[in-house]
Amino acid sequence: MKKILYTACTLAMLVSCNKTMENPLLSESPLPYGAPQFDKIKTEHYLPAFKQALAEAKSDIDAIVNNPEEPTFQNTIEALEYSGLAFNKVGGIFYNILEADATPELQDLAEEISPLENELSTYINTNRELFRKVKAVYQKKESLGLEYDQMRLLEQTYKGFVRGGADLNDADQKKMSEINEQLSLLSLQYGKNLLAATNSYVLNLTDQADLAGLPEYVREQGAATAQEKGLQGWAYDLSAPSYGAFMKFSSRRDLRQEMYMAYNTRGLAPESDNTEVVKQLVDLRTKKANLLGYKSWADYVISDRMTGSKENAVAFLKELADPTMPVAHKQIAELNEYAKAHGFDGDQIQAWDFSYWAEKLKNEKYSISDEELKPYFNLENCIPAVFDLAHRLYGINFEERKDIPVYHKDVKVYDVTDKDGSHLALFYADFFPRETKRGGAWMTEFRGQRIVNGVEERPFVSIVTNFTKPQAGKPALITHDELTTFLHEFGHSLHGMLAQGRYGSLCGTSVDHDFVELPSQIMENWGFQSEYLSTFAKHYETGEIIPQALIDKIIAAQNYMSAYYQARQLTFGTLDLAWHTSETLPEEDVKTFEYKAIAPVATLPIVFGTSISTSISHLFSGGYSAGYYSYKWAEVLAADAFSLFEEKGIFNPEVSSAFRHLLETGDAVEASELYRQFRGHDPKPEALLRQLGIIE
Repeated sequence: MKKILYTACTLAMLVSCNKTMENPLLSESPLPYGAPQFDKIKTEHYLPAFKQALAEAKSDIDAIVNNPEEPTFQNTIEALEYSGLAFNKVGGIFYNILEADATPELQDLAEEISPLENELSTYINTNRELFRKVKAVYQKKESLGLEYDQMRLLEQTYKGFVRGGADLNDADQKKMSEINEQLSLLSLQYGKNLLAATNSYVLNLTDQADLAGLPEYVREQGAATAQEKGLQGWAYDLSAPSYGAFMKFSSRRDLRQEMYMAYNTRGLAPESDNTEVVKQLVDLRTKKANLLGYKSWADYVISDRMTGSKENAVAFLKELADPTMPVAHKQIAELNEYAKAHGFDGDQIQAWDFSYWAEKLKNEKYSISDEELKPYFNLENCIPAVFDLAHRLYGINFEERKDIPVYHKDVKVYDVTDKDGSHLALFYADFFPRETKRGGAWMTEFRGQRIVNGVEERPFVSIVTNFTKPQAGKPALITHDELTTFLHEFGHSLHGMLAQGRYGSLCGTSVDHDFVELPSQIMENWGFQSEYLSTFAKHYETGEIIPQALIDKIIAAQNYMSAYYQARQLTFGTLDLAWHTSETLPEEDVKTFEYKAIAPVATLPIVFGTSISTSISHLFSGGYSAGYYSYKWAEVLAADAFSLFEEKGIFNPEVSSAFRHLLETGDAVEASELYRQFRGHDPKPEALLRQLGIIE
């Protein structure tokens, strides 16, 4: 099945109502819109809920299989779409909390729950009578008079069975089930190791001399972190706001190197070693692909994407790399010369030098720095400003709800309404880092949009980030980069919140993986628009609107080091495809294989002894294996799409309405066709290269 689906109790669950009512994961929520009862959900509720929901999901499947009537779209395809709703409801809560607030107890529990998921998947995908019925409906699809979204659901359901191994013989289906269970457990282990490695390091400084180069806000941040951890002086850890700021401003090269090595050797230490996990994941993915008739994992994955084939994906990255790499090398050469002219005494800057010298050169070129900009980006102002952007584009509104419980005290929840006042979604916002939250930023859903028995269920959307915390009596002042991250994840959120459709597996972000980043990438563009920034960026102390001169500098610096940063993304995409286009498990160790793979797109000297592979969760515990290239693919789409806003006006109602239709439609229309409907043509990589200033 394509997507985890969420809803309230099924009829079968009500048979055991007394038992169900004791478990807030299964009982019908009395909260507004049926919101999750986070104030009542406890760790001990999850396993019983999963087990009960698993039994009910199997019963749903049995009812389809044992139906004596001829298979029809309604009694087979729709029935399958609405099966297992309780199981997916519980999973939608558990796995999202596991990412955002992963206690050791939840991590251990995940290893017990993962086999239950595999058990249900196997029960569906290896059920020959169920597949026979699906196939029977599929074979007469042209005569059924289906509406467009029904036809799409039928085609996607049939394809999902085939890709899930329904056509395999019994022995191979058994192998597939074993592989799926191993993949799930290894993915959990990878994430667990990475979180442990991230949390295991802290740079504790007690001498003021060690703070050389750090602006006041970074010193305050270090003092607050030390206090939280019960340490003296200042502490810097590997969370994004702490690590990024230290690497950017510290003039202590030795400490920058120490921090860099700590960050880039995560997953290599014996107590949190991911090297064998990586190789086992790659090996098992290849074996799974082979069982399904594909030469490599990339062949299997990309055959179901807009890109079409691994050859097209490789060619796409090369089409970007060819014009990018010469410019990136030129940018690094310029930075190297600048560093030498300003006190650097080595032959070549290293990876732990880049952020420090890049910030200094940027400040010299554009007279702009995070320290100067942060006072204008108070998160408490940015939140309503991002909401107002959605209002200006799509007419929607946000109101904080204090009466709906959240899973952590830092989380806020908002009621989202349309221009006519109708409810659209609940939006949960979780902004600050903590030891139980994985790094990075993401959007997810506790429940997606769908229609069940004629009743529409609106989504529960969540955004999770690791932004700079409030420090020393000041509000949370975020960087401009963090603002664009907010806009990025909010773009995903809009995709979920604005969804309109019958079938949850076709709604919201359930689109081709190389299309899903378009709504997020395009939103970043507003972070560089004077017409937008001038509406909310106010100095947190004086209330002064950000001067136009500063906005001009932000815009002027937008493409600073653009080729280098594009090359960095190409590095991740290239490494991903290197692992997943391999038809046999590489004989080299993880680090050696990685160094060879990334050498053609490396711009700085490779630091031997480090590893991207052991700490890039997107590839080995997220959903981007053989698909990291899709970030750049979507950037091409976004650059081409935003050019229409630039042409017509960044708040143009006609363009906004057309893009809202794209967001609402989800996967009910094939991605390439949906994009052509909006833009009128297919996108070209030149749009991105031109936007980044890499080509004229």
